[in-house]
Amino acid sequence: MNQSRSSLLGDLDVEVTLDAPIGSGTWFGIGGSADILASPRTESSLIELVTRCADHSVPVRVLGGGANLLVDDGGVDGVVVQLNHEHFKQIRYTAKGDITAACVGAGVNLFDLVQETKRRGLHGVEMMAGIPGSAGGGVRMNAGGAWGQLSDCLKTISIVSLDGTHHVFDAASLGFRYRGSDLPQGIITQCTISLQEDDPITVGDRVKKIFQHKKSTQPMADHSAGCAFKNPVDPSTGRHVSAGALIDQAGLKGRSIGSATVSTQHANFIVTSTGANATDIRRLIDDVREEVLSRMGVTLEPEVVIWKRSDHT
Repeated sequence: MNQSRSSLLGDLDVEVTLDAPIGSGTWFGIGGSADILASPRTESSLIELVTRCADHSVPVRVLGGGANLLVDDGGVDGVVVQLNHEHFKQIRYTAKGDITAACVGAGVNLFDLVQETKRRGLHGVEMMAGIPGSAGGGVRMNAGGAWGQLSDCLKTISIVSLDGTHHVFDAASLGFRYRGSDLPQGIITQCTISLQEDDPITVGDRVKKIFQHKKSTQPMADHSAGCAFKNPVDPSTGRHVSAGALIDQAGLKGRSIGSATVSTQHANFIVTSTGANATDIRRLIDDVREEVLSRMGVTLEPEVVIWKRSDHT
């Protein structure tokens, strides 16, 4: 791909890093490098970059805040796009009565979004407290938990498709559901959310309550990418059941492969210690799935996204 690098990126307003160690920047803190990491400074340069990649049949991946992601030890090919320049990290507010619309760039950190809206006394995204990652990644996976999910306040999503065209979608038309939606492939550039005016102290108390609960029940101080598995649906009730409870009931808390371990605090978290690699985590994920299927009769679906070279699904 050396010959195509200049034709793809040479004249664009894009910051380029070759052989970028993206694995170390994920929440797991391990894994390989990206052959090309590209950080566009504007939406127009993003569109041109994606268009050229499509024209040259170069695969594109999107790196958000590095949460919920495991990069294979062998790294990844193609172009990894990261929207970490200021253009994609802005929050713009428009008030109408007691309702405020916030236009949130895809590169905005979810922690910063929660803190900023709390400071302004805006209610609507407290459920994101303690959830790592970027706004774009949060929209893509419909991040959330027991207090709600991001789609609860989503109004519109802007996407640059992988052929370089720009689209704006009404969130209500996209079938948002637990950890999924009918959102098409592409790169989320921004979203708008609906917020309500509230007392800043009241909003702050909600954020504090949610964060303290997560801190007491999840291994937030350890190297982890959040929940390892999606909560499966019980076919007899149609309701989601706790993946962590199933893993616990299967007797797998503390199960280790290499330096990757099923957390003893919350069984749906895989934590790492010094010397861990991505292969350890992948093997442990497979081991847990096999054991839960064998002992509990339930197939767990990974929530952690795994990037591997030449695998672009």
